[in-house]
Amino acid sequence: MKDKDTLLQNAGINTRLSHIGNSPSDFHGFVNPPVVHASTVLFPNARTMETHDQKYTYGTRGTPTTDALCEAIDALEGSAGTVIVPSGLAAVTIPFLAFLSAGDHALVVDSVYGPTRHFCDTMLKRLGVEVEYYDPLIGAGIEQMIRPNTKLVHTEAPGSNTFEMQDISAISTAAHRHGCVVTMDNTWATPLYFKPLDHGVDISIHAVTKYPAGHSDILMGTVSANAAHWKRLLDAHGQLGICGAPDDAYQVLKGLRTMGVRLERHQQSALAIAQWLEGREEVARVLHPALPSFPGHAIWKRDFKGSSGIFSFVLAVDSPQKFKAKAHAFLDALRIFGLGYSWGGFESLALHVSLNDRRLAKAPTEGPVLRLQIGLEDVADIKADIEKGFAAAKEA
Repeated sequence: MKDKDTLLQNAGINTRLSHIGNSPSDFHGFVNPPVVHASTVLFPNARTMETHDQKYTYGTRGTPTTDALCEAIDALEGSAGTVIVPSGLAAVTIPFLAFLSAGDHALVVDSVYGPTRHFCDTMLKRLGVEVEYYDPLIGAGIEQMIRPNTKLVHTEAPGSNTFEMQDISAISTAAHRHGCVVTMDNTWATPLYFKPLDHGVDISIHAVTKYPAGHSDILMGTVSANAAHWKRLLDAHGQLGICGAPDDAYQVLKGLRTMGVRLERHQQSALAIAQWLEGREEVARVLHPALPSFPGHAIWKRDFKGSSGIFSFVLAVDSPQKFKAKAHAFLDALRIFGLGYSWGGFESLALHVSLNDRRLAKAPTEGPVLRLQIGLEDVADIKADIEKGFAAAKEA
């Protein structure tokens, strides 16, 4: 197995995705690990039960199935350890609860995932943690916002819905000078296109609901830590009793095997659509970091190895009073695109973005923001569907 591990370290990404996190020799040669359902785990004697001196002790602390997924994610992240949780939001909230206490101050990017902001403004506030939002373009300037009681800096790149790029390395360097933990929601890029821990992040967060699972049927999150922060994260995970189900872990493992080829298709199709939209008179601007026209493109090109299938565009509308009507008309005319909140599956999705909670990274003024998840359908068919949306919006 060590020979295989050495081989995989230097192998291509699709080879690694096909082999990480499973060891057929451990399970009588079966290619996929078994789905082990467990609550009670038996001990051979009272002494072992007292000391917990065996690999598995209780269902909440992992099974061979969940461990296989954690090992696969560690191989992709370069992390010291990973925990799995029931959703992407839980993957954000657990490290917040692990590293923040009453009286602490946290800095959170203003282009953060909406439910994360809601957690900060409700649960963390009730627990006595002060959260301050910062401009996603702040870079090293974040140092001016750090206080003596600042304990955590949360990043997300690109930003939710509007895709602002953050200089993660600069932010991490500044935060670490003051002893802050740096967390990052890296769901958009996955570890294939960006590895947060290589850029100074301490805790890497993913909604593996999205591209790793890939089929719009699983809810799960992963949280991966570097060596300095792994034990505290693991302790909090155990204290909270929040764990991922083995059936879901098994499905995410299956999704990982094809994530490389799926992401490549998502990337190619999304870029083709984004470039096409840039030339449309119905579009005020396209919000996609891989486009040279996008303000954060230089950071994306420097730090990222690729882009995924989700981006937004601003529908050109001449009056704010017409924003909602035009956006709804566009969406209601779509047939290939589904109207749904998630993304990362095989199907194309669209929604009208709400940016009313922003404090600094304000919404574009030229028109409503429409977010597209470009799925695995043929590009020509996706374009034809968007054409229907434009025609309907024009008449609205």
